[in-house]
Amino acid sequence: MLARHETFHSVARGIRWDLLPSRLYERGKRLGAWNPQDIDFSQDREGFRRLDPAAQESFLRLAAGFAAGEEAVTLDLLPLVMTMAREGRLEEEMYLTNFLFEEAKHTEFFRRLLDAIGVHEDLSVYHSPAYRTIFYEELPQAMNRLLTDPSPEAQAEAAVTYNMVVEGVLAETGYFAWRRLLEPSGAMPGTLTGIAHIATDEARHIAYGVYLLSRLVAADDRIFGVVERRLNALMPPALGTFSTDSPRDPAAQAEVLDFARRRFEARLQVIARARGRAPGEIDRAAGGVFAEALGEEA
Repeated sequence: MLARHETFHSVARGIRWDLLPSRLYERGKRLGAWNPQDIDFSQDREGFRRLDPAAQESFLRLAAGFAAGEEAVTLDLLPLVMTMAREGRLEEEMYLTNFLFEEAKHTEFFRRLLDAIGVHEDLSVYHSPAYRTIFYEELPQAMNRLLTDPSPEAQAEAAVTYNMVVEGVLAETGYFAWRRLLEPSGAMPGTLTGIAHIATDEARHIAYGVYLLSRLVAADDRIFGVVERRLNALMPPALGTFSTDSPRDPAAQAEVLDFARRRFEARLQVIARARGRAPGEIDRAAGGVFAEALGEEA
């Protein structure tokens, strides 16, 4: 715990605007300014009523997962913000304040959506044992461990859990499932508008997580083993959260699971490329998922 400040980077050394977190911060200011309260849900209530019963159940299952999931990541991010602040990583802390603000907006969006379509019952009945393992147990445990153990190993486990699994597998695959469910009919335009905004925000969040893990791996190659072990432990329950999304459509479920695996493998390859690099090279090698989040050519 910091008892006093020794200096302030903004006057002592300046702010590194070239670092990837600074670039994500700038992009977040431009693209993350949308307001959930401004989204027009006037067609969505009737659109939801027109969905067939199976589609309504899929919608509610997705909404239950996202509403609670966005609340969970809003609640659990602060220990990482504090860790970066204590390490004096001002640029990362600045971006993470933006990150936390966006997670709060995502929580707001899903509650406003449910209110707009008239869904007020307890949706936690849709939270499967696999979902509860990730969001009720593993996520808060990994993030809150940083309050007493800010070691690189603990940071890696937290980033894998939050950014790689919760955001990079569950959330991003969930957006794919939302679009697959709603785009053919176009019956719920407000929902799709919000999902598009959230997916853009989350691309930056995932890029930061990949950056953090790449930085940790470049500093100590042993961290890559921590990343692999944590991923191997979490991927079975993560993929298990999709096991009942399309019980009447095995082909659709297989497509969703294939999408999740491909996105996960792409991010892991980016982190693997950090092995053997100097930590300062990570920002200069900001291709792949980094470039995607920044709207640049990879």
